[in-house]
Amino acid sequence: MDILHLIDRLEELLNQSRPLWFTHNVIVDEDRMLDLIDQMRVAIPDEIKKAQQVLAQKNRLLAQAQEEANRTVAIAREKSEQLLERDAIVQSAQARADEILQQARADVENTRHEADDYVVDTLRRLEMELDRYLTQVRNGIMSLQKDKSGTSPEGGG
Repeated sequence: MDILHLIDRLEELLNQSRPLWFTHNVIVDEDRMLDLIDQMRVAIPDEIKKAQQVLAQKNRLLAQAQEEANRTVAIAREKSEQLLERDAIVQSAQARADEILQQARADVENTRHEADDYVVDTLRRLEMELDRYLTQVRNGIMSLQKDKSGTSPEGGG
């Protein structure tokens, strides 16, 4: 369930709660409140699971890139060994094998950087979402605590 929907339900529960006379305090249905909190605990790990899936995808991409690089290196070695047998083409074959190897390494590094950038971007977006949720929860707690402590009839508030 979407965490924002759960926060809306929490706010709705507070708005529907019965007020205590002459205070800003309300009587909240404890079971409903605890149920919402439990649902929030379930929803937040889903966001973390999404981030873990992104990391797993990154690792798969890196493994594929490494496998492709290994194949390319093996092909380059095979070709260079075949070309070594021919005197006139030895230098040309070695240069080409080096180019293929260098390109494969560049491709692997490029893929790794792109995957890292993608993961960092996704984790930053997740961090911003979680930070926003945490701020909303903290603001709600502060508001409830402020209402609870600052509005008694003797307090002059």
